[in-house]
Amino acid sequence: MTSLRSGAATDTGQVRSNNQDAVLIAEPVFAVADGMGGHAAGEIASQVAVESLQESEVTSLDSLVEAVREANRSVWQRASDDPELHGMGTTLCAIALVPGEAGGGDQVVVVNVGDSRVYQLHDGELTQLTDDHSLVEDLVREGRLSPQEARTHPQRNILTRVLGNDSDVEVDSWLVDLHRGDRFLLCSDGLFNEVDDDKIASVLRRLADPDDAAHELVTLAVQAGGRDNVSVVVVDVVDHDGPGAGAATAVAGAPTATADRAADTASMPAVEPSEGTGGGGGGAPARAGAAPASARATAEPAASPRRVTWRSVLFVTGVVAVLMGAAGAVAWYARSTYHVGVRDDQVAILRGRPGGLLWIQPTLAESTDLSLDDVPDGRRDAVLRGKKEPSLAAARDYVESLEDQAEAERRRTTTTTTTTSTTIPLRPPAPPPPR
Repeated sequence: MTSLRSGAATDTGQVRSNNQDAVLIAEPVFAVADGMGGHAAGEIASQVAVESLQESEVTSLDSLVEAVREANRSVWQRASDDPELHGMGTTLCAIALVPGEAGGGDQVVVVNVGDSRVYQLHDGELTQLTDDHSLVEDLVREGRLSPQEARTHPQRNILTRVLGNDSDVEVDSWLVDLHRGDRFLLCSDGLFNEVDDDKIASVLRRLADPDDAAHELVTLAVQAGGRDNVSVVVVDVVDHDGPGAGAATAVAGAPTATADRAADTASMPAVEPSEGTGGGGGGAPARAGAAPASARATAEPAASPRRVTWRSVLFVTGVVAVLMGAAGAVAWYARSTYHVGVRDDQVAILRGRPGGLLWIQPTLAESTDLSLDDVPDGRRDAVLRGKKEPSLAAARDYVESLEDQAEAERRRTTTTTTTTSTTIPLRPPAPPPPR
């Protein structure tokens, strides 16, 4: 069973007059939303989103994605009903603890819309799990801006996707395997625009209590300028009995087993010499390592080979079992997802991780009639990198959305406007006046 521990903090900052961020801690769901759209509208948008998410029952990746889409509809409807709230929206990033497939242990589902982020600290290394939906991050992914230039770009606050702009929204989603000791960070842009990733990682490594870490990160952001609201949620994996934990236990146990065997050998009593052999003492047991030479010569050939052989076989069997289990876990992980990518300049549905994992490469699940050139510009980069989906059905839905958008763009480009031009004949020159 997986046990979690969490902490959170939020602050208005030094510039804004109100806090338009909202956080949600409702295990197994955790979220951060950053509202926008006027003095009060942004605050309402973020609150509506997290309240909608809190009311949803989340048990899988698909159910969390649908919960975010429902939150989008709630924000959209609220803005439609109130003219003063027109144009409001909010980012939303969230994680949820869900049961793994086929009894493989719990997993974490990560979702994101906008530029609020989810990070994972694993073995001391901080990794950004989500992709920002913003103009400058699109430019960074296209290689037209460096990450350093993006941090100070004047259009860095322009978002390309938020909740509340339309009746439906595309939600990015990922499945993440758990390990005991992992730490997840959810935050609004008020944190990472003020504090760089190295400092964030340092705080997460240094402070064990998630609440202390959350408050320290918010304090650093405010002290660095606090030009925006800043909100942080920290979630720790305190205990986990899934595949990751099991493998770690098995590997850690191998040296212990070797030490136990050495201890067993050292504590065995020496063989007692039989009557008639030298050494005197009339049957008193000798201390370990002090048996008479005749006793050692008599006893060791019969006992030692049998003991060493049995333990060696057991040890080798255990090592082989661990290696086979690790290989099986890698194979399962490599094949446990689908992604929409490119094969021979055609969009295709592939089974496996984008780019492959170790020796396991993705395989073709389904071909499509959609060429890479037909993919809309704004979504081509995601397809080239490999758009991960949790199931074949979800991948088909994503391809269908690409086809629908491509068809819509084709209709727009083939629509022509006919312009009629009228030519006015010139008058003949007037005859010269009579002389």
